Amino acid sequence: MQFDDDARLDTSEVQDVRGSRIPGGRATVGGGIAGLIALLLGLFLGVGPDQLGLSSGGDQPEAVSSPLAQVQQSCRSGRDANTRDDCRMVAVVNSVQDYWDAEFARRGGSYSRSPTVFFTQRVGTACGSATSAVGPFYCPGDRKVYLDLDFFDELRTKFGASGGPFAQAYVVAHEYGHHVQDLTGSLRRGQDGLTGANSGSVRVELQADCYAGVWARHATTTPDESTGRPLITRLTEDDIRDGLNAAAAVGDDRIQERFQGRVTPDTWTHGSAAQRQQWFDTGYRSGDMARCDTFR
Repeated sequence: MQFDDDARLDTSEVQDVRGSRIPGGRATVGGGIAGLIALLLGLFLGVGPDQLGLSSGGDQPEAVSSPLAQVQQSCRSGRDANTRDDCRMVAVVNSVQDYWDAEFARRGGSYSRSPTVFFTQRVGTACGSATSAVGPFYCPGDRKVYLDLDFFDELRTKFGASGGPFAQAYVVAHEYGHHVQDLTGSLRRGQDGLTGANSGSVRVELQADCYAGVWARHATTTPDESTGRPLITRLTEDDIRDGLNAAAAVGDDRIQERFQGRVTPDTWTHGSAAQRQQWFDTGYRSGDMARCDTFR
């Protein structure tokens, strides 16, 4: 995965609050068994902690930028994205949103850009307060994506993914798939309160995987505003395999087998490893969001 060295990164699409203290309230998700339960339930769920029953109650303050924020000072160009993990995530956010902006316009609609918040350990959101144990998530209350970058190490060490830059990009693109669902109304179809292989929550997650694949198909052809050239200049089949590997690693069956030693499909909220790979591949091979109707 390679970025155009001369492209200018738009850091306004990322709020870097790493190292800051979140005023007021406190997260209700801790370590130990509570954190593990939160991780199993929340990983890639794509909605805020309130819908997991993890919010601390009441209004939560927004995360505020920290004096330690790094991306605004350090992530200026595609060259930075090729050398730093946090800058790479800024570039992926830019690329994903450039694509959806163009795709919504092509379909006669209007895309509303959503910032990603980089945080460490815990964060306050419009959906409640959460810790890193929840994993990456999208909060429909404030239409923001939340990401602790340390998760990418856990994806490899705890969940057995092969890792790699595109595995990280897949995570971000999946969460923005939930933002697309929020804008189109399909996110609400996952809030039926049910679990299991045919539940609304599984269908929402698989559609977000498909949308991530759609972006990946167009990533090297979507022009960047600063140069008129694609921000991502190279995406190889090895990169796509890393993305598929990451999708499989967070399948419900893989997670259940790893952490509880048995697979219970009736409790699934995200879909199996095979399903997640299938729908990412459907999006990638077709390049068409219309092929991502997981509700049929």
